[in-house]
Amino acid sequence: MLQELSITNFAIIEQLDIAFENGMTVLTGETGAGKSIIIDAVGLLAGGRGSQEFIRTGADKAVLQGMFILPADGVTAHMLDEAGIDHADNTVILQREIAKSGRNTCRINGMLVNTTTLKRIGETIVDIHGQNEHQELMQPEKHLGLLDEFAAHKIQKLKTTYTQQYEAYQQLSQELRQKNANEKEWAQRLDMLNFQVEEISTAQVKVGEEADLTAERDRLDNYQMINQALQQSYNLLTAEEETPGAVDVVGEAMNALEPIANLDSAFNDITVNVKNAFYALQDASGQISNQLDLQEFDEGRLDEIEQRLDVLSQLKRKYGDSEQQILDYYQKIAAELAKMTDSEENSEGLSQSVAEQKAALLTTGQALSDKRRTCAKSLQRQIHQELKDLYMDKAIFEVRFKPTKGQIYRSGLDSVEFYIQTNPGERMRPLAKIASGGELSRMMLALKTIFSESQGITSIIFDEVDTGVSGRVAQAIAEKISGIAKFSQVLCITHLPQVAAMADHHYFIAKKITGQRTKTSVSKLAQSDRVQELARMLAGTKVTQLSLEHAEELLRLAGEEKKA
Repeated sequence: MLQELSITNFAIIEQLDIAFENGMTVLTGETGAGKSIIIDAVGLLAGGRGSQEFIRTGADKAVLQGMFILPADGVTAHMLDEAGIDHADNTVILQREIAKSGRNTCRINGMLVNTTTLKRIGETIVDIHGQNEHQELMQPEKHLGLLDEFAAHKIQKLKTTYTQQYEAYQQLSQELRQKNANEKEWAQRLDMLNFQVEEISTAQVKVGEEADLTAERDRLDNYQMINQALQQSYNLLTAEEETPGAVDVVGEAMNALEPIANLDSAFNDITVNVKNAFYALQDASGQISNQLDLQEFDEGRLDEIEQRLDVLSQLKRKYGDSEQQILDYYQKIAAELAKMTDSEENSEGLSQSVAEQKAALLTTGQALSDKRRTCAKSLQRQIHQELKDLYMDKAIFEVRFKPTKGQIYRSGLDSVEFYIQTNPGERMRPLAKIASGGELSRMMLALKTIFSESQGITSIIFDEVDTGVSGRVAQAIAEKISGIAKFSQVLCITHLPQVAAMADHHYFIAKKITGQRTKTSVSKLAQSDRVQELARMLAGTKVTQLSLEHAEELLRLAGEEKKA
């Protein structure tokens, strides 16, 4: 339900904050006071078409904000989850700013969204019905969805099965179409995958191999320099003929320091350092000697390494920047090749699978269609009863299943449109083409009475849908709107006192001119004020005692009707 609405610099409204409650709320007031402007603001919050013409004269932008309370597991909650919008407390705040530049800024719970997302989510929260705007009820392409909502408890399992079969059928059909339409590309792709898999498989790539080979190649490439450096360093460290080596010299220094090491801590530190140097040099000379023994130049091995590195380099240019990427690519194409090979070997099996899946889909689709036709008859009976309550007992409502010429749709095998005959002798016509405002209002109310509970929309707005009716029909419409308010919050702009009397909450919209500017105000009416407003609606400009008594009677009868 719409809990709070804030409007700033929108049309003739400078600033307006309204708190709404559950049940049926009516908005009344003189023509031009701004009643429809309030509904327009809600419509924009729900994703309606915005324009800079809505901005109040002299302002830079119009700002709208609405706070809605939603059921925890409803359609809106699921859509918010899909969009990644938090709604932990079941509260949704819709915000919209329209700037002079034409820029629209939309937010849902503080998260920026585009107008498409705002509209998609907003339509599940607010349903606005005006004299010329009836949304789903007046859109033939939505009629099948409305029938399915009415029949949900009877067709849900079949519909779920059909959807799963449809997805499987589409997947198989796509694979078969691709194969048949792209035989040449298929063959080329198959050859290429075979070549690539064979090339990488034969190479037997190992992670880290290139780094090891590069290090070994560098050693072989620099054999002369390495051998010379090792030999020279070894000669300098060890004794050669009569010339003492560095190890012997440091050993003599160590022996010379040994007698004085205990005389002073400083001498001891020096002796220790020299000893450490002596032993380190001994270790180094041993290591150098070992490396000299290992030194061997193998030109054949160098050629072998160069060739292997060239192979790895070519693979990297083709398939990845590292051994791991080459192996990852190999896994990917090997899987694709296996799938294509299997498909190649079982092309006849694929065609057979498509045919079998289609047959199963058509069987389920026909069962779903049969259920829909049964439920459509039930819907027709209920609509006729609703129309009878609205004094259209001669009207005939029909759910027509139109020929689909063998088409298979995601929704099933059916194309549905609502038809109606409003007067005996006339032909059945599409609901979307009904001309009479009064008849259209009653038809819409009959449908909304049935669909309001199943649709789960939290706020339904009627903008002067009672135009063109009076007397007992007006009373019947008032009772229907009140009945809808048992399942959804209803906001209603009306000029009919019968409708206003049935409301749970009554707001009066007024305008006044201050400093040559028009301002709109909203006030919630107490019981005594409601009597005055209903009397004004009954009598016009001059309220009489009789009109006051009539207004009191309307409120009393409305109270009794709601208790019944």
